Amino acid sequence: MNATTILPDVVALTKALIACESVTPAAPAVFEALEAMLVPLGFTVDRFVTGHSPDGPVENLLAVRGTGGRHFAFGGHLDVVPPGPGWTGDPFVPTERGDLLYGRGAVDMKGAIAAFVAAIARIPADAGTISLIITGDEEGPAIFGTVALMERMAARGLKPDLCLIGEPTSVARLGDMIKIGRRGSVNIWIDVPGKQGHVAYPHLADNPIRRMTAILSEIQAIDLDQGTDWFQPSNIEVTDVTVGNPATNVIPALASARLSIRFNDLHRGDALAARITEIVDRHAPGAKVMARVSGEAFLTPPGDFSTLISAAIERQTGYAPELSTSGGTSDARFLSKICPVVEFGLVNATMHKLDEAVAVQDLHLLTDIYAEIVTQALQPASA
Repeated sequence: MNATTILPDVVALTKALIACESVTPAAPAVFEALEAMLVPLGFTVDRFVTGHSPDGPVENLLAVRGTGGRHFAFGGHLDVVPPGPGWTGDPFVPTERGDLLYGRGAVDMKGAIAAFVAAIARIPADAGTISLIITGDEEGPAIFGTVALMERMAARGLKPDLCLIGEPTSVARLGDMIKIGRRGSVNIWIDVPGKQGHVAYPHLADNPIRRMTAILSEIQAIDLDQGTDWFQPSNIEVTDVTVGNPATNVIPALASARLSIRFNDLHRGDALAARITEIVDRHAPGAKVMARVSGEAFLTPPGDFSTLISAAIERQTGYAPELSTSGGTSDARFLSKICPVVEFGLVNATMHKLDEAVAVQDLHLLTDIYAEIVTQALQPASA
């Protein structure tokens, strides 16, 4: 990089990404915008579409620069949640008001992607290998997103040494929290059949609500654990109970319920699903149980990587971040299978909300922090 090199402006990059409407699954325009930012920086960009209805097709982007040395990866997503009504302005027209930049995705997480692009523009091309693992379906079912990207990487023999994901992890100010793990998630659907009949003749019917009530009572009494050094206690929540019986004098033929379990690294999703299934089978033989594990719990134990990130944040901000595993799931649950993963990004106060906004100053500061993280991460292991 010479003295006349013009570095990209992180605010302009963020605006360009926000301006591309990309409600999950993200449309091609936003990938075209990111590709146009990366190619001048020396990246080879691989965009591909995979998957089928109902969860696809999904577009993804894998960009790589360099072939040797340490390999540092950045993971993220260009898709956003629907903006919904009530915005002060057009959610896909980036607007600066005061010291804030408004637009859907400003925080979650187009701002972080823009900051990473602006940061790596400062990194010499021969410093090592840098990759961007960017999906268009993190906010959706995530069936054909990061998992497909990992398969693409495996086919090319690409295995990062470290991966940073730009999720908005900061709480009150930029850099006050990074995520070193996440709880797992499993959703379970329960259908208990009965036999419809008149309430005055219960002996001729079979009320499924009685069995469902017994099932849910036993499930709600479960104390999965008391938490660990890094994780809060696991919890089971009943998120829906449905009978759909409009009549006051009819015993229904079916009762349904849905559970959501968020669990720490003391458990696995399939084992929790089996435990629930055993309870249901005891109370209601013939009932139907369907489980979907959206992600297992993972932990990147505090060590060199989290220390590197914490040190970079502290040098740029003057304070050290809290290491946390709180919050919902992210695509780190997939990428953690191939290398150590830490999440760090913007302040999350407005993500998924009306008038989502990022502080312009935070975009510049995040760029500085990312540049330092990448510089340090690409140093030879013995350095």
